Amino acid sequence: MALGATPPEPLPADPNLIAVLKQRCVYKPEYCGIMSVAFSPDGKLLAAAGDDGTVRLWDLASRQPLGDTMKGHTNRIRGLAFSPDGKLLASASKDGTVRLWGVATRQPSGDPLEAHSGTLESVAFSPDGKLLASASVKDKTLRLWDVATRKPSGSPMVGHTGGVGTVAFSPDGRKLASAGDDGVRLWDMASRHLLGDALKGHDAPVWSVTFSPNGKMLASAGDDGTARLWDVTSRRQLGEPLTGHTGFVWSEAFSPDGKVLASASDDGTVRLWDVTRILSHTASH
Repeated sequence: MALGATPPEPLPADPNLIAVLKQRCVYKPEYCGIMSVAFSPDGKLLAAAGDDGTVRLWDLASRQPLGDTMKGHTNRIRGLAFSPDGKLLASASKDGTVRLWGVATRQPSGDPLEAHSGTLESVAFSPDGKLLASASVKDKTLRLWDVATRKPSGSPMVGHTGGVGTVAFSPDGRKLASAGDDGVRLWDMASRHLLGDALKGHDAPVWSVTFSPNGKMLASAGDDGTARLWDVTSRRQLGEPLTGHTGFVWSEAFSPDGKVLASASDDGTVRLWDVTRILSHTASH
């Protein structure tokens, strides 16, 4: 694995998983418009959704779909998230709604959550599963929802000056990260206020943020083709941008031990970055 200007080799695709995902397409079989995937907390299920506005679940052991597609949205789905206990699945759509689904029944769990005024890009459950966060490109806000009551929890979280494309809770639930057209922002969950100014570094919209397992680092990625690491406390960038992708970087994830960061791009590749090496290199300079 490599650092900065010497990118790692892209990972080869898993043909078995690709075959599973291609089953997702209800229409346009020649174009598999999958826009979001999520693993269940126990790693036994995969959820996928996209252009046709439906969600499908698979059993990963058998690589077989579970029942019929889950229908309810009236436009493409941009974000998915399982609740921490794995009993609920949340979906965010261009139709401006969030829907909750019972994983066991594969049926809607309550009415759609409606408060945003346009396209939703991302949803995330708090670590305790009591809150759900949603992000909107159209109204430039974040919303928190009480999962038990299915009602908004407090007022919209306002601070972004552009569309918001991604949202993530810190592992301890005390912070929230969001990003979009105007960069990366951190929020204090106790006050629900912004923590300082936007994190400066990306020179294009940012569409992915994720906290490291220990909550000390934040990774971000976006249209400038880079991934970046940030110290959450100091809000400073750690090391140089992670370069190597030749297209937009849409998603990233830390390994469970926080030592590796994976980034996925529309250049058709996934790359792995040695976080330990990056931090060691940063400390020595």
